[in-house]
Amino acid sequence: MSGRHLLHLRFDVADGHDTELPERLRRLLEDVTPRVQMIEPDSAALDITGAIPYWKRDARGLAELVQLRVLAHFGLRSSAGCAPNRMLAAMACALIPPGQRTVVDDSPEAIAAFLRPRPELPGVGAKTATTLGEYGLDTVGDVVDVPQLTLQRLLGVRAGRALHEHAQGRDAQVVDPTPTPASISAEHRFVRDELNPAEHRRALLALADDLGARLRDAGQTASGLTCTIRYADQSSTRRSRALPEATQHTVLLARAAYAVYESLGLQRARVRGIALRADALRPAHRATRQLTLDTQDDKPLAIEAVADRARARYGHHVLCPAALAVRHQRDSRGRW
Repeated sequence: MSGRHLLHLRFDVADGHDTELPERLRRLLEDVTPRVQMIEPDSAALDITGAIPYWKRDARGLAELVQLRVLAHFGLRSSAGCAPNRMLAAMACALIPPGQRTVVDDSPEAIAAFLRPRPELPGVGAKTATTLGEYGLDTVGDVVDVPQLTLQRLLGVRAGRALHEHAQGRDAQVVDPTPTPASISAEHRFVRDELNPAEHRRALLALADDLGARLRDAGQTASGLTCTIRYADQSSTRRSRALPEATQHTVLLARAAYAVYESLGLQRARVRGIALRADALRPAHRATRQLTLDTQDDKPLAIEAVADRARARYGHHVLCPAALAVRHQRDSRGRW
């Protein structure tokens, strides 16, 4: 037993929310505990171990207090998961709708009861899940019953060891209250749960186009990209990638976003929304670009510069990538 209590919150944030909302949420949460880590665009991790005796409440009571404060101050409903470590807290939070909370007690029995029926663990991608399924390992309980050396033979030393630790409910992540580097984000929510990968890619292109325009307007570049996929069952997957070089160009941001998306290996996933975040921002005049003999990006970048001038004069939506143009249908007479 670790004696730790970690709280994971997921806020029901609407589209087009105030960009200052995460910082305002942080200040509110820090009134409860100083150990707060914001996880954009809509989550936070709190270490409430020391706050429990101060507030004279148990973990469930303190989680309810935090949710009530967020609702009262910002009108935001939230899901809350509390557990002995961050992995378990995040998993517990992902299983419940806004307005509810789940607490996993700090005991081997409670952790095993929570984990064993689960069909997946954080960090287990489609390829790993397929490999495990081929050997009949369909739940966390199945994985727990397999020796660590066997998992290492199936998945490799590092991946097998990590899976074994996570299946046992062990996670060494801490809540880091250090503010994350400056970032900007954009989110697209589908009208209905979307299965079509082509529509997923159109959404990614639209988000990259939005982020690129905002970066260029602000004279900034991004050194990393984070993609968050939200599914119909309220769960989500987040994957980050460092860019080869800091950029503010839509074509390069979109290329990186596609690569992150492909790495998730989604198979007919029912996607409810996609968020894209440009990380580690810095002034454009401090960025460097690696010279190359490859000229394939010269034309898109030249077109982008022209589009920026047109948008500055006539509005952002006057021009957009062709893939995002509204597709019209011909009527029965062949007219558009």
